[in-house]
Amino acid sequence: MENTEALNRFLAGIERRAFRMARFATADDDEALDLVQEAMLGFVRSYAHKGEEEWSPLFYRTLQSRIIDWHRRMTVRNRLRGWFGSGGDDPDDGPDPLERVADPHAPDPARQLANKELGGAIEQALRKLPLRQRQAFLLRSWEGLDVAQTAVAMGCTDGSVKTHYSRAVHTLRHLLKEYR
Repeated sequence: MENTEALNRFLAGIERRAFRMARFATADDDEALDLVQEAMLGFVRSYAHKGEEEWSPLFYRTLQSRIIDWHRRMTVRNRLRGWFGSGGDDPDDGPDPLERVADPHAPDPARQLANKELGGAIEQALRKLPLRQRQAFLLRSWEGLDVAQTAVAMGCTDGSVKTHYSRAVHTLRHLLKEYR
């Protein structure tokens, strides 16, 4: 019972960050939500019995596996679409109309616009990173995992994590230099 409560707190605590990580990988809210749900179910099935200190890297390892599987499926799916000439874009898909509604409690529109531009630039820069570099950066910088935990989450060596992270930081500094 105590483990179940701790597990629920853990999953509730990482849900939002995991969603953002999956959203960076997929650029689609629905796909990202599906990936996070699959990762949570897989994590609970396989690792709920482990100690709480191990949960974070194990969860992110599960999530990263789901993201890599998703990329593989999309590669195959896009290849098939190319062969059969199907565009696959739904004309009904468009921007969310709620995003156009003004927030009467917004403090400063100019600052809000600057923050939105910076957020968009960061998101675009993160999307330009190769998958492994993006994973290393998000796990180390956003999730605060150390090198060893990140290595467990990514299923690679500490040295590989350091290399991917270093390259990601270098690339992001170059891409975001106008915002310094």
